[in-house]
Amino acid sequence: MLTETWVNQSNLKLNYAISLETGAPLILLHGVTRRWQSFLPLIGPLGVHRQLIALDSRGHGLSSKPEIGYLVRDYAADIIAFIKDRDQPAAIYGHSLGALVAAAVAAELPELVTAVILEDPPFNTMNENISATVFHSFFKAMQTFAGDQRTINEISRDLSEVRLHNPENGVEFRLGDVRDGVSLRFTASCLQQLDPAVLLPIVEGRWLEGYETESVFRHLSCPALLIQADSTAGGMLPDNDAAQLEAWSDNLTRIKVPGVGHLVHSSATQQVVNQVLGFLAST
Repeated sequence: MLTETWVNQSNLKLNYAISLETGAPLILLHGVTRRWQSFLPLIGPLGVHRQLIALDSRGHGLSSKPEIGYLVRDYAADIIAFIKDRDQPAAIYGHSLGALVAAAVAAELPELVTAVILEDPPFNTMNENISATVFHSFFKAMQTFAGDQRTINEISRDLSEVRLHNPENGVEFRLGDVRDGVSLRFTASCLQQLDPAVLLPIVEGRWLEGYETESVFRHLSCPALLIQADSTAGGMLPDNDAAQLEAWSDNLTRIKVPGVGHLVHSSATQQVVNQVLGFLAST
């Protein structure tokens, strides 16, 4: 069972859900455009072994929506402050944006971060290279829905008709062809609570300004599990980027999940649970 609450820090309210103390803390950080409920498939099995703390990032869910401050380094600063305030060692599980943040926080706070799980971090895919990927058209489309206060049915219906373009092969397709109805409804509910400003640095290819990836991974001293989705199925971490992360960090264990796209914890939940529990038991 989780209880939703919030904390104030630097004029920013961060909403989060926290479970009973069944074990050492595990902080859950969602991907961009989503909210803490993205981790609901994992809450039950992981909560048996760990106290879970799942946050809404700034601009998302019920957390504050400042006018500026939506670079990855800004999200990382929030979590660094959050963990410092708690002053209790914790592991961190981050998906996508959350994985970028988790790595940065672990590099900054080696004494307070015991382990990190990094699910499909999108590094170069979401930086200056984004215009060459299908994700550029996806996030531009999401800008038009962010903050939309229509009904979930109306938003999800229109989301299904969004046309995405893949510059690599020239193919266009509907979002509804690759996302099922339940996924579209959850996306719609997240977009209702999303600040449109979140997406601006992404579509402009400057999301990672001030984020020194090599330095972060060279300073990653805790055990790290990298869960890599299949780039041919919608994964955001290509093999060459994943191999580079491995070269920078001696503490990184990499696993690949063939045939599964970016939302690995939703599409291959039991496999993720098995890997995460085994990894955490080894730390």
